[in-house]
Amino acid sequence: MGSEGTSLTEAVRHAAGISLTKAVKDAAGRGPLVPDDGPAGEPSRARAVVGALTQAPRAAPSKFAVLTLLLTLVLLLASFALVVLPVARAPVSEAELANRAPTPGRVALVIGNAAYRYSARLENPRNDATDMSIVLRRKGFRVVEGFDLAKAAFDAKIREFTEALRGAEVGLLFYAGHGIQVSGQNYLVPIDAKLTTAAALDMEMVRLDLLHRTMEREARTSILFFDACRDNPLARTLARSMGSQSPEVGQGLAAIESGAGTLISFSTQPGNVALDGKGRNSPYSGALIRQLSTSTEDLNWILIAVRNDVMRQTEQRQVPWEHSALTRRFYFGPGGQPAAFSRVAQLRASEAQTLWSAIKDTSSLALVDAFAARYSETVFAELARARALQLRGGTARPGIALEAEPAFAFEP
Repeated sequence: MGSEGTSLTEAVRHAAGISLTKAVKDAAGRGPLVPDDGPAGEPSRARAVVGALTQAPRAAPSKFAVLTLLLTLVLLLASFALVVLPVARAPVSEAELANRAPTPGRVALVIGNAAYRYSARLENPRNDATDMSIVLRRKGFRVVEGFDLAKAAFDAKIREFTEALRGAEVGLLFYAGHGIQVSGQNYLVPIDAKLTTAAALDMEMVRLDLLHRTMEREARTSILFFDACRDNPLARTLARSMGSQSPEVGQGLAAIESGAGTLISFSTQPGNVALDGKGRNSPYSGALIRQLSTSTEDLNWILIAVRNDVMRQTEQRQVPWEHSALTRRFYFGPGGQPAAFSRVAQLRASEAQTLWSAIKDTSSLALVDAFAARYSETVFAELARARALQLRGGTARPGIALEAEPAFAFEP
């Protein structure tokens, strides 16, 4: 499995004509791949399937029976290879090694605010920020990250980011959560903001322009991503508290002018409201993460692909928008060059994604550890390590969510 010749995914497709994901769902019922016995000696699903097949009448096997047996054997062999056989790490290219270690001069601040205390909780920002942090670390960024930040903690993260940013080649900000515009001024919303008075703008909020100017002052290239245009009940609270000044409280975020060397990307056009999403990620963040994970193109091309993806997902209701004053083409690859993804690396990433979907709920620590070691060069290894920590009785790192698949998508 995972050899350069034929991947597990390809083997199943060639033999059965269906995807490995469907095989896992049909034959294993999304249960653990490892054939351990369940509670009270209950046989595992994989063993039950094999038992049912071996105890069947000895009539001529139907095409369906042969297909089911083939798929079951493939799944059991996959489990055996992961748990029993020695774990062999795949060769890692120099480009992949460069992406693992922070590249000098690349610094990112990643914030995901979801658990608002005085308005409804948002579903996606923690996952959006978690997945973005994983991608950026693999792209060589030193990442300062924060989840569900109150005002004091938000300010502290900005100070940490500002210190790390001094003399940087590239500064990047990713923010997912609530944002508000008042009189054309944009604010990011900490989770403890009440916004019951006009004075709350200065006391409870984070002014985006101050952070924006700091980035432009310190770094040669500044990149800002905002998934902060969701429908915000706190804006209505603020509008009521401001009385006659309420028309100054706008919907979504206002357009931002940038200096040379800066690109600012919004999840939707100015003054519009973006969707939070029904899956693990919002439409914008999910599309952005997928493109950053798989594309070898420059940033401008990536954002065109993100826009088309989001428009398709939302049936044209949401149109990502950006203001760019970049002075050169920007690549997320090592050394600012296009990233190189080999065909073997793409197949291996696709295989890891499929298997993680099948085993993410397993209670087998051996399986999770083996997966994390075998697919250590993929983004799914971090999710596996977090699951292993849970199984050992620890607590996963804040922001890691295991109940759903991340936004990474690879074409096999």
